[in-house]
Amino acid sequence: MTSEAEIHSIDAVLLDMDGTILNSIATAERIWGRWAAGQGLDVDAFLKTIHGVQSVETIRRLGLPGVDPVTEAARITQAEIDDVDGIEAIAGSAAFLSSLPGAQWAVVTSAPRALAQRRIAAAGLPNPPILIAAEDVEHGKPAPDCFLLAARQLGTTAERCLVLEDSAAGILAAERAGALVLVITATHTHTVETPHPAIRDYSALQVEAADDGELWIRPDGASQSYRLRTG
Repeated sequence: MTSEAEIHSIDAVLLDMDGTILNSIATAERIWGRWAAGQGLDVDAFLKTIHGVQSVETIRRLGLPGVDPVTEAARITQAEIDDVDGIEAIAGSAAFLSSLPGAQWAVVTSAPRALAQRRIAAAGLPNPPILIAAEDVEHGKPAPDCFLLAARQLGTTAERCLVLEDSAAGILAAERAGALVLVITATHTHTVETPHPAIRDYSALQVEAADDGELWIRPDGASQSYRLRTG
């Protein structure tokens, strides 16, 4: 039985999108790989840098002469909207999202809104009550702005939220916001060093209603449980 010291009371659940509730790696790497090859980049090395941050920042930090990051990011985003072949829900994510109270969860992504909506629909996932996308914040992950905004729109603070993330940039953003963090490793190809509890996918997450109507979220094998207030 989980000890009282290991129980965290939370008001809301904030979830990253790519790599956390759905897997878009095949699609993203196909499109970004073509772009990188056209720019004469080392494709394999470049693809390791594209996850968890806004597209415009990925391009901007390359410092390519004659390349407008905003224009190129818009072109890539449109290509990603047009091509959702291979988008898949992370195992158990649809059931988990459907179990959450409608006003107490949000998707918080570095993707533009139109792309996020397209991918969520392609994966067959529930439409989030709150969607924080790239254009909603001035500073993207690893800045904490997106999680702070999501918590505020849900009527709480980030310190009272559980963030589910997969990327280093997203985990750092959640930490900077002061949120609790649970790491999803379904798309990881190597072990990520983190002090936070981690599970592969949502089949390792137990969700149970308490007698008072509140919701218990218990990750298998983790020493921490989360009690989500309802109402």
